[in-house]
Amino acid sequence: MEAKTCNESRVVRTSRIFPNDVNNHNTLFGGKLISDIDMIASISAVRHSRAECVTASIDSVDFLSPITPKDSVCIETFVTSTGNSSMEIFVKVIAENLMSGERKIAATAFLTFVALDDSGKPTKVPGIIPETEEEKKLHETGKERAEKRKEHRKSSKELASVFTTHKPWE
Repeated sequence: MEAKTCNESRVVRTSRIFPNDVNNHNTLFGGKLISDIDMIASISAVRHSRAECVTASIDSVDFLSPITPKDSVCIETFVTSTGNSSMEIFVKVIAENLMSGERKIAATAFLTFVALDDSGKPTKVPGIIPETEEEKKLHETGKERAEKRKEHRKSSKELASVFTTHKPWE
Protein backbone atom coordinates (compact mmCIF):
# COMPACT_ATOMS: atom_id res chain seq x y z
CA MET A 1 0.00 0.00 0.00
CA GLU A 2 1.54 3.22 -1.19
CA ALA A 3 1.80 6.22 1.17
CA LYS A 4 -0.12 9.38 0.24
CA THR A 5 0.58 13.07 0.73
CA CYS A 6 -1.38 15.13 3.25
CA ASN A 7 -2.67 17.17 0.32
CA GLU A 8 -4.41 14.13 -1.19
CA SER A 9 -6.77 14.09 1.81
CA ARG A 10 -7.19 17.86 2.11
CA VAL A 11 -10.76 19.18 2.29
CA VAL A 12 -11.66 22.87 2.45
CA ARG A 13 -15.15 24.22 3.04
CA THR A 14 -16.05 27.87 3.42
CA SER A 15 -19.47 28.99 4.57
CA ARG A 16 -21.31 31.97 6.00
CA ILE A 17 -22.69 32.40 9.49
CA PHE A 18 -26.43 33.03 9.70
CA PRO A 19 -28.69 33.95 12.65
CA ASN A 20 -29.73 30.33 13.29
CA ASP A 21 -26.02 29.37 13.66
CA VAL A 22 -25.27 31.65 16.62
CA ASN A 23 -25.69 31.41 20.39
CA ASN A 24 -26.90 34.02 22.87
CA HIS A 25 -23.52 35.82 22.56
CA ASN A 26 -24.09 36.25 18.80
CA THR A 27 -21.12 33.98 18.03
CA LEU A 28 -21.09 30.68 16.19
CA PHE A 29 -22.61 27.93 18.34
CA GLY A 30 -19.82 25.54 19.39
CA GLY A 31 -21.93 22.44 18.80
CA LYS A 32 -22.58 23.51 15.20
CA LEU A 33 -18.87 23.97 14.61
CA ILE A 34 -18.05 20.57 16.15
CA SER A 35 -20.64 18.88 13.95
CA ASP A 36 -19.19 20.56 10.85
CA ILE A 37 -15.64 19.63 11.90
CA ASP A 38 -16.56 15.95 12.31
CA MET A 39 -18.36 15.85 8.95
CA ILE A 40 -15.55 17.53 7.00
CA ALA A 41 -12.79 15.55 8.75
CA SER A 42 -14.61 12.35 7.82
CA ILE A 43 -14.19 13.24 4.14
CA SER A 44 -10.42 13.55 4.65
CA ALA A 45 -10.38 10.12 6.32
CA VAL A 46 -12.30 8.46 3.47
CA ARG A 47 -10.20 10.22 0.81
CA HIS A 48 -7.04 8.90 2.42
CA SER A 49 -8.21 5.34 3.11
CA ARG A 50 -10.80 4.90 0.34
CA ALA A 51 -12.77 2.92 2.92
CA GLU A 52 -15.73 3.51 5.20
CA CYS A 53 -14.53 5.30 8.35
CA VAL A 54 -15.82 5.94 11.85
CA THR A 55 -14.87 8.66 14.30
CA ALA A 56 -12.84 7.07 17.10
CA SER A 57 -12.08 10.24 19.05
CA ILE A 58 -12.09 13.99 19.07
CA ASP A 59 -9.05 14.96 21.15
CA SER A 60 -10.15 18.50 21.65
CA VAL A 61 -11.62 21.44 19.88
CA ASP A 62 -9.77 24.54 20.94
CA PHE A 63 -11.91 27.63 20.42
CA LEU A 64 -9.30 30.36 19.99
CA SER A 65 -11.33 33.28 18.68
CA PRO A 66 -15.08 33.89 18.35
CA ILE A 67 -16.74 33.63 14.96
CA THR A 68 -19.49 36.17 14.30
CA PRO A 69 -22.17 36.66 11.63
CA LYS A 70 -19.81 39.19 9.99
CA ASP A 71 -17.37 36.34 9.30
CA SER A 72 -17.09 33.52 6.85
CA VAL A 73 -15.75 30.29 8.34
CA CYS A 74 -13.23 28.19 6.43
CA ILE A 75 -12.66 24.66 7.73
CA GLU A 76 -9.58 22.89 6.39
CA THR A 77 -8.87 19.23 7.22
CA PHE A 78 -6.20 16.71 6.23
CA VAL A 79 -4.58 13.49 7.47
CA THR A 80 -1.42 14.19 9.48
CA SER A 81 -0.41 10.73 10.68
CA THR A 82 -1.57 7.15 10.48
CA GLY A 83 -1.45 3.93 12.45
CA ASN A 84 -2.38 0.50 11.17
CA SER A 85 -6.08 1.29 10.62
CA SER A 86 -6.32 4.72 12.24
CA MET A 87 -5.80 8.21 10.87
CA GLU A 88 -5.27 11.45 12.74
CA ILE A 89 -7.01 14.37 11.05
CA PHE A 90 -5.96 17.95 11.77
CA VAL A 91 -8.61 20.66 11.54
CA LYS A 92 -7.90 24.35 11.12
CA VAL A 93 -10.79 26.80 11.32
CA ILE A 94 -10.20 30.27 9.87
CA ALA A 95 -12.64 33.12 10.39
CA GLU A 96 -12.56 35.91 7.84
CA ASN A 97 -14.28 39.23 8.43
CA LEU A 98 -16.09 39.66 5.14
CA MET A 99 -15.94 43.47 5.22
CA SER A 100 -12.28 44.00 6.23
CA GLY A 101 -10.75 40.76 4.92
CA GLU A 102 -9.01 40.18 8.27
CA ARG A 103 -8.35 36.46 8.80
CA LYS A 104 -7.66 34.70 12.10
CA ILE A 105 -7.32 31.15 13.37
CA ALA A 106 -10.61 30.65 15.19
CA ALA A 107 -10.25 27.00 16.25
CA THR A 108 -8.12 23.89 15.88
CA ALA A 109 -8.89 20.24 16.48
CA PHE A 110 -7.52 16.72 16.12
CA LEU A 111 -9.80 13.79 15.36
CA THR A 112 -9.02 10.11 14.95
CA PHE A 113 -10.87 7.94 12.44
CA VAL A 114 -10.65 4.20 11.90
CA ALA A 115 -11.00 2.69 8.42
CA LEU A 116 -13.33 -0.31 8.12
CA ASP A 117 -13.50 -3.11 5.57
CA ASP A 118 -16.72 -4.46 4.06
CA SER A 119 -17.39 -6.59 7.13
CA GLY A 120 -16.99 -3.65 9.53
CA LYS A 121 -13.53 -4.69 10.80
CA PRO A 122 -10.57 -2.28 10.99
CA THR A 123 -8.54 -2.30 7.78
CA LYS A 124 -5.04 -1.11 6.92
CA VAL A 125 -4.55 2.46 5.71
CA PRO A 126 -1.73 4.02 3.66
CA GLY A 127 1.07 5.91 5.38
CA ILE A 128 1.38 9.68 5.09
CA ILE A 129 3.94 11.91 3.37
CA PRO A 130 4.05 15.46 4.78
CA GLU A 131 5.32 18.13 2.39
CA THR A 132 4.83 21.64 3.84
CA GLU A 133 6.38 22.93 7.07
CA GLU A 134 2.94 22.88 8.72
CA GLU A 135 2.35 19.26 7.64
CA LYS A 136 5.86 18.19 8.74
CA LYS A 137 5.42 19.72 12.21
CA LEU A 138 2.02 18.06 12.66
CA HIS A 139 3.39 14.71 11.43
CA GLU A 140 6.45 14.88 13.73
CA THR A 141 4.26 15.49 16.78
CA GLY A 142 1.64 12.88 15.82
CA LYS A 143 3.19 9.95 17.74
CA GLU A 144 3.16 11.99 20.96
CA ARG A 145 -0.52 12.82 20.50
CA ALA A 146 -1.29 9.16 19.73
CA GLU A 147 0.35 8.07 23.00
CA LYS A 148 -1.62 10.67 24.96
CA ARG A 149 -4.79 9.44 23.24
CA LYS A 150 -4.03 5.85 24.21
CA GLU A 151 -3.43 6.85 27.86
CA HIS A 152 -6.59 8.96 27.92
CA ARG A 153 -8.68 6.12 26.46
CA LYS A 154 -7.34 3.72 29.10
CA SER A 155 -8.23 6.20 31.87
CA SER A 156 -11.68 6.74 30.37
CA LYS A 157 -12.35 2.99 30.28
CA GLU A 158 -11.19 2.61 33.90
CA LEU A 159 -13.45 5.45 35.01
CA ALA A 160 -16.39 4.11 32.98
CA SER A 161 -16.05 0.75 34.74
CA VAL A 162 -17.40 2.30 37.96
CA PHE A 163 -20.42 3.90 36.32
CA THR A 164 -23.79 2.28 36.60
CA THR A 165 -26.42 1.91 33.93
CA HIS A 166 -29.29 2.13 36.39
CA LYS A 167 -32.14 4.40 35.46
CA PRO A 168 -31.75 7.50 37.66
CA TRP A 169 -35.49 7.73 38.28
CA GLU A 170 -35.74 4.26 39.79
